Formats: sequence, C-alpha cells, structure tokens
Amino acid sequence: MPRVYTEVEVDIELDEVETDDLIEELERRGYDYNTKGVDANEMREVLERIWYNRRLGRDYQEDLNRLIYGVLGKIC
Repeated sequence: MPRVYTEVEVDIELDEVETDDLIEELERRGYDYNTKGVDANEMREVLERIWYNRRLGRDYQEDLNRLIYGVLGKIC
C-alpha cells in the first residue's frame, strides 16, 4: 500500500505546551541548548572565581557577565 505524506501548518501558543514536551522535541531534533557549544570546565572555573571573589567581598561582575554569556549566549 502506498504511503502519503502531507504538511500541515498549525498556530499554537507555546505557553500551552508543556516545557518537558518542548525539551523532548528539541532533543529529538538533536538540539541541546543547555550544553551545546559550552565548555563546562571553563564555565566551572568562572563560577568558582565568582564564588571566591564574592566570599572576599571583591567585584565579580565581569566574571558574572562572562558566565551568563557563556551559558545563555546573551546579556540582558
């Protein structure tokens, strides 16, 4: 029996879709936004510097910005 494929466009509100379902779909497509392109060792070092400087009452804003950018890819 022959198979027939079709495309359908559906308007949905992402707020109506469960977060776990969205993550599952991204993983199915081969996307992992939590780790793709992120050097975990480097980010851990940055986090340790932030922790250390915070404990000593030193400025850690630059490292904090680096950590945010390194993990999220954006600032603000």
